[in-house]
Amino acid sequence: MHLPPFETLIDAHATELHRFLVARVGPTEAEDCLQETFMSALRAYPRLRHDANLRAWLYTIAHRKATDVVRRAMRRPSSSLDGIDPAASPAPVAADDGLWADVRALPPKQAAAVVHRFVFDLAFAEIGQRMGTSEEAARRSVHEGLTKLRRRIPHDR
Repeated sequence: MHLPPFETLIDAHATELHRFLVARVGPTEAEDCLQETFMSALRAYPRLRHDANLRAWLYTIAHRKATDVVRRAMRRPSSSLDGIDPAASPAPVAADDGLWADVRALPPKQAAAVVHRFVFDLAFAEIGQRMGTSEEAARRSVHEGLTKLRRRIPHDR
């Protein structure tokens, strides 16, 4: 087995991993999540036994880090200690931020599958490979995610 230098691996996949994370956790959390992904990957890199699909390995780590961010966000109180609602503070909002907020609210596997399908335009087989599932499971995750999004999103959006 021959692993490429870690820096080469990161250079090859950093941009697409960042896009994936922005779609999963939003632009505010994506940079930290990407750094956590790289730190975890760096710690585990010397112990890898297979170099067959390093890209999928990185996506697995990024997916888990994104899931951690989503779970932490769900545990946070909705208001600060002094009673001011943080959602009331002005913040720049992207034109489609509501849609991506709905995508981020999906269960983690469904959200990741939808992002892989519609941000990266991947085939179901490749989505399954990146997520460590079968092509059929990837197809099902996308379908279930889209079904939930259709129920949440008003048709006039």
